[in-house]
Amino acid sequence: MRDMTTPLKKVLGYGSAHEGTDHFWKQRVSAIANVPLTLFFVGLVVALNGASYEETRAALANPFVGLLLGLTLFAVLYHMRLGMQSIIEDYLHNEGVKLLALMLNTFFTILIGASALYALIKLTLGA
Repeated sequence: MRDMTTPLKKVLGYGSAHEGTDHFWKQRVSAIANVPLTLFFVGLVVALNGASYEETRAALANPFVGLLLGLTLFAVLYHMRLGMQSIIEDYLHNEGVKLLALMLNTFFTILIGASALYALIKLTLGA
């Protein structure tokens, strides 16, 4: 009777945090999504290097470009939040500090995402 795990816990594969491999897979899937999206972003930045504001705005007015930039923004921020969450959970041992850091991590991601999305929408709509 060495194993004190319930049969349900064995079947579900939950760890101590009751998340199992969910966090692991979310990080991996967002990393895979980031590869083509980041390549697109870098290609766009290289293509627009030296372009005027009007040329840049015209390129961003393309709905396809705006959509891909929005997806890039979401995927990168989501991946960043997941990575920082892992670091916080692994290296902060005081529960109060850990909870505060996790909340700040989420709020920071939302703040950066909202600011960048606002700027992207403003540029794509030509405001």
